[in-house]
Amino acid sequence: MLGKGVVGGGGGTKAPKPSFVSYVRPEEIHTNEKEVTEKEVTLHLLPGEQVLCEASTVLKYVQEDSSQHGVYGRLVCTDFKIAFLGDDESALDNDETQFKNKVIGENDITLHCVDQIYGVFDEKKKTLFGQLKKYPEKLIIHCKDLRVFQFCLRYTKEEEVKRIVSGIIHHTQAPKLLKRLFLFSYATAAQNNIVTDPKNHTVMFDTLKDWCWELERTKGNMKYKAVSVNEGYEVCERLPAYFVIPTPLPEENVQHFQGHGIPIWCWSCHNGSALLKMSALPKEQDDGILQIQKSFLDRIYKTIHRPPYEIVKTEDLSSNFLSLQEIQTAYAKFKQLFLIDNSTEFWDTDIKWFSLLESSSWLDIIRRCLKKAIEITECMEAQNMNVLLLEENASDLCCLISSLVQLMMDPHCRTRIGFQSLIQKEWVMGGHCFLDRCNHLRQNDKEEHQRQLSLPLTQSKSSPKRGFFREETDHLIKNLLGKRISKLINSSDELQDNFREFYDSWHSKPTDYHGLLLPHIEGPEIKVWAQRYLRWIPEAQILGGGRVATMSKLLEMMEEVQSLQEKIDERHYSQQAPQAEAPRLLRNSARLSSLFPFALLQRHSSKPVLPTSGWKALGDEGDLAKQEDEFVDLGDI
Repeated sequence: MLGKGVVGGGGGTKAPKPSFVSYVRPEEIHTNEKEVTEKEVTLHLLPGEQVLCEASTVLKYVQEDSSQHGVYGRLVCTDFKIAFLGDDESALDNDETQFKNKVIGENDITLHCVDQIYGVFDEKKKTLFGQLKKYPEKLIIHCKDLRVFQFCLRYTKEEEVKRIVSGIIHHTQAPKLLKRLFLFSYATAAQNNIVTDPKNHTVMFDTLKDWCWELERTKGNMKYKAVSVNEGYEVCERLPAYFVIPTPLPEENVQHFQGHGIPIWCWSCHNGSALLKMSALPKEQDDGILQIQKSFLDRIYKTIHRPPYEIVKTEDLSSNFLSLQEIQTAYAKFKQLFLIDNSTEFWDTDIKWFSLLESSSWLDIIRRCLKKAIEITECMEAQNMNVLLLEENASDLCCLISSLVQLMMDPHCRTRIGFQSLIQKEWVMGGHCFLDRCNHLRQNDKEEHQRQLSLPLTQSKSSPKRGFFREETDHLIKNLLGKRISKLINSSDELQDNFREFYDSWHSKPTDYHGLLLPHIEGPEIKVWAQRYLRWIPEAQILGGGRVATMSKLLEMMEEVQSLQEKIDERHYSQQAPQAEAPRLLRNSARLSSLFPFALLQRHSSKPVLPTSGWKALGDEGDLAKQEDEFVDLGDI
């Protein structure tokens, strides 16, 4: 227990000061510890990773304990991550049960995952940025994956505090050059360890062979071909060096508009239907260029809308779906529910939990994305239709929806290697703007260091109901593109009946986990992932709870019912009881927490009141769900 500590102080909320005062400095504890410990905890580095600075005698607070308890250890900053090495972890180094395939550990924070850094000065919490004149006694790091780390630096040497705090601020917030990112160091150091066998390792999709292998795996090689027209990124930097297009489409067509307006293959279904994506043509006002665009799209339409290709349904994600601005705003509200310093702050706002969660609209956005993916799945699986996703650059929502569809329809994508390959294909090679969206280069930070969101602000569309040619070219759909393109863009309302029938039919059958999987999208089914977002709340870690937990909660509920019955009887026999003396337990029960039924606010007792005979009655009466409810008249309570 030498690695544990209790200290006062902390930011955010004022916790009660401990009554115990230690006159032994943590440095002395560490000195004695090192004499006993045979081996110091080692830092695991990736190829090319270098240590930049570190500090010892750092106390990592336990978040759910109001910042009072923690573990001593070393805080290290490398060119890839911030790592905390607890002094009590040395025994785990040789533990064969530990994960060996994890890039980072539980106490590691990659530099790009840091969202905001705070310091506590005399119990006042302030944002940290730039050069500091005074260094904090406590460091708080908010992460983009909604983790919160708190480190006490009160017993760390002053020079080490300056180095570690300045190093973390500089390497997480200062603008960077692209070539200075860690990925380049890692790629150089690990290039000899890269294995290219797609059957046993992640497919990188950086060679023509990888795309041909994916076509063969999905049986799409009869209608589609892999091309190398963009080898060396000579045509467009946005497209991968190699990709797949319909077989009859000439490769030189890709060069006309730098890859815009070209249907690019994503995945093929077992019945021959395929998922495609297309980036919109650049907007033009010159009539001559518009005529060329019309003729070009007309040829594309004839190519993908004749045998052996299936009927094409187009989903315009730029105008008929969510905008990046909506997603960003919702996520900013959503994460504020979890980026808190301790559990006390969480429970203080818990009475408004559901209203705050609903007002963020984040769960509704999740539901809409899942619903759109199921609609596309229905078109491909039940109606044997090709689906063409349209977006301005086909690199944001196209990546998301395409990935969801493949996860639902392709069991290979639900394996570890398959999922990694899916991310590589749809997001990395799909041209998603990670540098801009995640602000990896820190080019958008202002001098006053306002809070940057994980999804940086993007220019909002002038009208959310415009076509993918935007408002200047709305008339093209009717006049220049003719009836063909208008037939492509189907109304989503026409498919609602088919969608509901397909959805209900699948959920009425036994689940085949090696086949098609459809998530539940009804409102109550879209929930917060408690084991991720509330990982530091103990009650949230009860997954199902098992029979013991279930029975415990059942007893607590029966205790409430019994107490309520007693109050009702008292009210029935005593008409003069004041209205203000309403049952306290009932008021408490009405305040449902975010973890109901596993956590109720202000629970004063969990002592079972059911006697031994009650347990016997439970066993004799059988399933409680089959018993009829007893009617209780609540009166005016």
